[in-house]
Amino acid sequence: MRTILVIGAGKSSSSLIRYLLNKSEEENLQVIVADAVLQVAKSKIQKHKNGYAIKLDVSNKAERQKAIQQATIVISMLPARMHLIIAKDCLVFNKNLVTASYISNEMKALNTEAIEKKLVFMNEVGLDPGIDHMSAMKVIDTIRKKGGKMLLFESFTGGLVAPTSDNNLWNYKFTWNPRNVVLAGQGGASKFLQEGKYKYIPYHKLFRRTEILTIDGYGKFEAYANRDSLKYRNAYGLKDILTLYRGTIRRVGFSRAWNIFVQLGMTDDSYTIEDSENMSYRDFTNSFLAYSPNDSVELKLRHYLKIDQDDIIWDKLLELDIFNATKKVELKNATPAQILEKILKESWTLKEDEKDMIVMQHLFGYELNGEQKQIESSMVCIGDNQIYTAMAKTVGLPVAIATLKILNGEIKTSGVQIPISKEIYNPILEELKENGIVFIEKEVPYLGYNPESIIG
Repeated sequence: MRTILVIGAGKSSSSLIRYLLNKSEEENLQVIVADAVLQVAKSKIQKHKNGYAIKLDVSNKAERQKAIQQATIVISMLPARMHLIIAKDCLVFNKNLVTASYISNEMKALNTEAIEKKLVFMNEVGLDPGIDHMSAMKVIDTIRKKGGKMLLFESFTGGLVAPTSDNNLWNYKFTWNPRNVVLAGQGGASKFLQEGKYKYIPYHKLFRRTEILTIDGYGKFEAYANRDSLKYRNAYGLKDILTLYRGTIRRVGFSRAWNIFVQLGMTDDSYTIEDSENMSYRDFTNSFLAYSPNDSVELKLRHYLKIDQDDIIWDKLLELDIFNATKKVELKNATPAQILEKILKESWTLKEDEKDMIVMQHLFGYELNGEQKQIESSMVCIGDNQIYTAMAKTVGLPVAIATLKILNGEIKTSGVQIPISKEIYNPILEELKENGIVFIEKEVPYLGYNPESIIG
């Protein structure tokens, strides 16, 4: 029996583990799920006869290496910073490795040794990064095969709330790590190409320069720029492209309201607030405003950020209860970002009967036989429930499919890599289609750039 070791049984692993267990009989698999909390691992295997749960402290070298040594192939669903120690053990024990995370420089440094040992270290094979790579490269390669020249590539992804569960003024709820949402866009200016010109958006301007897109059946959305849209220019073979932009999707109006938190400083994670545990939400909000004994916190905030009382942004802020004088922060030595995260989780946590939604859209502009053309490719995935969410499905299924393809020798190219070759993306996309993850492509007029955008 072939053994697949899944390290990390968090929310994104649910669909991954179910897929492998469903395949275990025909593929002769034993699926070992390892997690720091044994009960969490047990909950994911659902007493399946080919599933086995173990408690694993990945910081314990002997414990970790014993589990890896006994596996045929390893999947790491740990936080990205922890993949490296797993990868180094995989090199020691000659095990193939699959992750959904971005390739770090430290992981890249293992490429030569992985090739020498003929090991596949597949990374970025989740949702974004992952499905975005594969679905984009399929269209780009098709355009090139026809003799077309790429002029424009824009790619957008968002984890959102499903329309049936969209019941707050922000049209948003957390569908993945809330901390990452609060800190999104920080760490340097966002950069991209537009009509052959390099463009940069500093963090304090990021949420006021958005692009509008429309997805059939779901209406309008907006997107703000990812930090580095140029990261995959060479990997995708887009060295001479005129427009290259990658963004994060939200419902229209979200970014303008979120910008309030950015301008106040509530998303800052670089310092701690004194006596934060005894603060009320109102105290927290007031701590970013000028002292004025005669004006209310509400009035000071509206004047400072020029928000009219009948502006929908004001209603959005009221909905989050940030002026509540009785609710306490209850977090000791907390950063502004940590406090904001706590406040938002009270309003933006999906309830048991609510569902999430993943939205992805690519735009491909190209020239063929002297004519400029454009393709729009869109995918929407709705979650089943709180365990098998759209996020878990779109992150976990490509990881699981890639793992099985590697195990069966269908993916053979060794080294540290991402899924951008036909050998990898064609079979994975076909199987994703069978699981309801489908891209709808259509020809649209070539625009060069979105005239509705204000990314400028």
